[in-house]
Amino acid sequence: MQHMQRWAVMALVLALVACSKDKDIDVPAQLTELKQPTLKVERVWTAAINDKVGAKLRLGLGLAMEGNRVYGASHRGDVVALDLATGRQVWRHRIRVPLSAGPSVSGDVIALGTSEGEVLVLKASDGSIRWRLRLNGEILSAPTISERVIAVRTVDGKIHGLSPQDGHELWSQEQQVPRLSLRGTSRPVINGELAICGFDNGKVMAVNMNDGSVQWEATIAPPHGKTELERLVDVDSTVRVAGEDVYAVGFQGRIAMLARDTGQVWWSHDASSYRSMGLDDEDLYMATADGQIVAMKRRTGAESWRQKALLHRGLSAVAITDSSVITADFQGYVHWLDKATGDQQARVRNGKVRISNAPLVQGNLVVVSNDIGRIAAYRVTPVARPAVKAKGKPTAAPAKPPAPPQPSKADQPQPDKPAQPEADKPAPEADKPAQPEAKPEPQAGKVEPPPAEKPAQPQPGSAEQREADPPKPQT
Repeated sequence: MQHMQRWAVMALVLALVACSKDKDIDVPAQLTELKQPTLKVERVWTAAINDKVGAKLRLGLGLAMEGNRVYGASHRGDVVALDLATGRQVWRHRIRVPLSAGPSVSGDVIALGTSEGEVLVLKASDGSIRWRLRLNGEILSAPTISERVIAVRTVDGKIHGLSPQDGHELWSQEQQVPRLSLRGTSRPVINGELAICGFDNGKVMAVNMNDGSVQWEATIAPPHGKTELERLVDVDSTVRVAGEDVYAVGFQGRIAMLARDTGQVWWSHDASSYRSMGLDDEDLYMATADGQIVAMKRRTGAESWRQKALLHRGLSAVAITDSSVITADFQGYVHWLDKATGDQQARVRNGKVRISNAPLVQGNLVVVSNDIGRIAAYRVTPVARPAVKAKGKPTAAPAKPPAPPQPSKADQPQPDKPAQPEADKPAPEADKPAQPEAKPEPQAGKVEPPPAEKPAQPQPGSAEQREADPPKPQT
């Protein structure tokens, strides 16, 4: 552990030196008040797992959801199950090992990984341990569970296939690990007969789960540049599979669509991200390394929209609902963006600590956990727009346009004509949504590294907001 921390400090120094030579440290965008939120966000419940150490180590701990329960874990070994509707604790189990990844859950199986390379499988019903197995490398992404295989990725470049029944190793494959890489690993995805995963050398590999043979491997972006920092091309985000298409993105590299059966690249575009993407039927959504949210057409990769209001705010992976893209930042804010346009819809704050993992969504509930284990659930509903009302006295029937003039008769009374006040016209600005403020364009041609986050004013001395997020090496 001390060796790992020494390498982390060296990476931080290298990143800061590189930034000081080329340009000033990127300042996080200041958040502006949303004058007309289009979503109402209400906090339903809160809970905590108390994990202050985990935030410093950049662990792969997050939340998992199955049925009506939410599962979480802390670095010191606490695993907890909460009721989704109320946040009430169902059970809590202390394992007393340094957890570093997970939990993942499927049926009655919970899988976690540790900093010491151990895989633990628990019963989801009560948290008791089914089995445990020691591997050689630290685990920084949640294991993936299927009926036949539990796939585990370790920091030494290996992917392991384990038996769900007793944990014995069925197969393993590996890729070369560069001398310097980001701290983190891609989570394996199991789809049909394949386990698909990204690696630190910029490649994506598909392994046949029947015998552990390599079905295919594809390079998303080759390393380039003179320095080790410039040559970072980690595919740390979880690949996404939709039908026969695989989507992957690398840091300082490219985003690409691959054929699921062969790994052939159908299209690719320059991009940089180390967070997982979101998909719907038409588009894919990602948070870039410099804090932009981008929507792209799945079939062509053409850009639909780009939101720059959250530049350099260390964004989490995104979550997708029917109408929104949800992300969170290094100060604990959770942001809702319109899925069709990218406009900001709502914002809440879950404490003052970074949120690295994507929010979980079920129906109109959104569950978020920050990096020290503060969990909150929010209910989201559309904001009802007030109807436009005309001034003056109400009438029993809707006003009709005046009748055309008739020949006057001295003995015939003239009907009253309805008044035409200006108030009968709808207010021109009543339903017009607030336009997002223009944000400065990034310098063309430069790929931003993970933001060296600088705290927003007026508390420049805060330890929590001084946290940087440079690339950090693996052991």
